[in-house]
Amino acid sequence: MADTRIFIGTDCGGTTTKVGAVKADGTPVSLKLSQRPTDASGGRKAVLDAWVRAVEDYLTEYGYAWENVGGAGLAIPGPFSAPGVLGVAANLPKEFAGWDIGSDYAARLSAAAGKPVKLTVGNDGNYGGVAEARLVRGTGTGTVLMLAPGSGLGVAYVDDRGLPLDGASLVGMEAGHMPAPLQLLGMPVFSCGCGRTWGCIEAYTTISGLPQLLAVMLERHPDHALASSTASVKDKVLSLRGLAQKGDALATEIFDFQARALGIHAASLCQAVDPAYIVIGGGLMDPESTTEAFRSRYMDTVRANAEPYFWPAQRERIRWSQAQLGDLSQAIGAALVALYNAAVS
Repeated sequence: MADTRIFIGTDCGGTTTKVGAVKADGTPVSLKLSQRPTDASGGRKAVLDAWVRAVEDYLTEYGYAWENVGGAGLAIPGPFSAPGVLGVAANLPKEFAGWDIGSDYAARLSAAAGKPVKLTVGNDGNYGGVAEARLVRGTGTGTVLMLAPGSGLGVAYVDDRGLPLDGASLVGMEAGHMPAPLQLLGMPVFSCGCGRTWGCIEAYTTISGLPQLLAVMLERHPDHALASSTASVKDKVLSLRGLAQKGDALATEIFDFQARALGIHAASLCQAVDPAYIVIGGGLMDPESTTEAFRSRYMDTVRANAEPYFWPAQRERIRWSQAQLGDLSQAIGAALVALYNAAVS
């Protein structure tokens, strides 16, 4: 008899919640992005209501019922004060800190399904890595390191079983907040939203650090139009990707620098986890918003700055690829972890 179970993944963001699912063989139910407002401003009950409605809508759209749900995963931003218990997340209301979101969501899913639904809760970046790892490995094996620069730096390490390195308090692989090698980068210490003062690598590789990086680079390009522009810093920063794709010297230098910093960081992480694959994701790898030439230059620069610091065997063995799932990766990853956990329980 065919296994008709599916495993649901919910990816919680401050603004939108995305839903995905995989079948019992691990293949996605759909690669179409399904998202709804999170409604975080309405409080805890409103969030849970929104999540359950989003799951119900998803089941209806693809011809499934609650009886088909074999488990669920929740991808949510850290940090956590305990597994499934929120700390102070940058993009969620401060009053959510201390919320045992895992227990409450599991209870709501079980009530809606009319049966117990096992829920796995994990870091959103880690779960994104799980989904991309399954794609890059195919039917094979091998550990995967994923780095995804966006508004912040998501980093995940996925083992041979397909599971992420979560750590004891679900902050494993929060490698965006490791210190940058400033002696190699030739930059001052940038501030980071996490509060650390040692120069988090996230500030040198992502959107969050672009205002500081732009200020330094404008000193090197004093005649650039952005130096005299009256636009807001936010608007200046958001213009950089488009300028780089048009060949602007300042913008190109900025993204070359970020790629260089990410490459050195990837090499540092490879000393610890020695992956078989490295996947580069994030908005800069999005084919909807960047050109193939831009993506190729960025990937080539990351790799060129990483490999000199690899061990010789790593230079020959590590395989590189671009992420493929975009905004759907974290929901699909959460669903996959739910499937993997069901298989061993």
